[in-house]
Amino acid sequence: MSGPLRVAIIADYLEEAWPSMDLVADMLLEHLRREHAGRIAAELVRPPMPRRLTRLPMLPRKLSVIDRAAARQWDYTRKLRKLAPFDVYHVVDHTYAHLVHGLPAGRSVVTCHDVDAFRSILQPAEERRSLPFRWMSRRILDGLLKAAHVPCDSEATRDALIELASFPPGRLSVIPNGTDTGGSDGDAFADFEAARLLGPRHGVELLHVGSTIERKRIDLLLEVFAAVRAVRPDARLVRVGGPFSGAQRAQARDLGIADAIAILPFVDRATLGAVYRRAALTLLPSEREGFGLPLVESLASGTPMVASDIPVLRELGADAVVYCAFGNIPPWRDAILALLAERERDPDRWRARKARGVARASEFSWSHYAARVAEVYDAVAARPSRRREMVDA
Repeated sequence: MSGPLRVAIIADYLEEAWPSMDLVADMLLEHLRREHAGRIAAELVRPPMPRRLTRLPMLPRKLSVIDRAAARQWDYTRKLRKLAPFDVYHVVDHTYAHLVHGLPAGRSVVTCHDVDAFRSILQPAEERRSLPFRWMSRRILDGLLKAAHVPCDSEATRDALIELASFPPGRLSVIPNGTDTGGSDGDAFADFEAARLLGPRHGVELLHVGSTIERKRIDLLLEVFAAVRAVRPDARLVRVGGPFSGAQRAQARDLGIADAIAILPFVDRATLGAVYRRAALTLLPSEREGFGLPLVESLASGTPMVASDIPVLRELGADAVVYCAFGNIPPWRDAILALLAERERDPDRWRARKARGVARASEFSWSHYAARVAEVYDAVAARPSRRREMVDA
C-alpha cells in the first residue's frame, strides 16, 4: 500500500458530554497527527447530534434518552454511509460498537473501556434492564464481536471480555490510556482559575473526579467524607464532574456535610490539573472501573490517591496508591486520616510518596498510546480480505 493509511477516528457525539471519551478521541488524533503523520492520515468523524424531542420548548433541555438512542442507532449510521472509503475505521468508544454493523468489519477497530454496557446481556442477574435496553446492548456487543481488533484500556477489561463474552484472545490487546493533566510542576494561569472557582484554601481538600453514575458509588464517598470530617472538621470535599443527583444531595444534607462540599462541572484539562495539585488527597471509591483515569491523573499531578481495592485499580496504581476494601467505611476513614497526619508531620515521607506516584503515572503516556494504536492499524490494514469491503454510498 502506497502513502499513509487513511484512518477514520469515529468519536462520540460531543452533545452527550462524556469527557473521558472525548479526551481519548482528541488525544489520539493529536498524537497521531503530531507523531505519525508520515504513516497515518487520521481524520476525526464527530458529527453534530440531531435533536428531536429536546427541540420542543416544553421539554427539559437535557438530552432525552429517545433522542440519544435515535441519534446513535439511526443518524450516526447514516452519516458513516456517506463517508469516503478509509483503510481503517476506529470507533473509540465501545458503546458505539453497533456502528461496526455499517462498516467493513474486517477493517474496523473498537476500543473497549469497560464491560458495563454489556452487563445486562452477560450478567443479567446482576444488571436487570428493560427489553429495549437489552436489545441495544446486544447490538453493541455483536458489533464489538465483529470488529477486526479490540484494544482494551486494561488487563481487567480484556480478561472480562474473554471470560464473560468468550471473546477470541487473539483479537484483543491492552493499550492503557495516557494522562495530560499538566504534571506536578504547576501552571500559574490554571492555578489562578482553580482558585477563582474554589476560593482560598481552608483546611484540607479531598478530591473526587468523575460522573455520578451508580458504579462510582457517590453514596460511599459521602459516608467516607462524613466519617473523616467528624475527626477533621477542617476537611472539605471538592468534586469535579457536575451536580449530585437528588438522592445524593439529600444524603449529604442528612449526613450534615452539604456545606463542606464544593462542586465543579467538568473543567478544561489545565484547570483540572490545578485542582488535582491543590488537593491533599484524591478519593476513588468506585465499585467498578474499566480503567480509572482519575487515578493516573492524580498521581501525575503529585497528589496521592486512596482507591477501592479492585483489580483494575491495583493494576494501574501498583504500590503508589493506598487501597481500601470496597464499601468498608472505617478503613477508608483511618487510611485518609493517617495520610493527612503523614502530610503534616512527616514531610520527607510525604514527598517520597508523591514522587512514587509521579513515577508510576509517567508510565502512562498518550504518545505511547497513539504509537501502540498505530501498530494495530498497520496490522488490521495488512490482513488479507476475501473481498474488498466498502462503506455503502
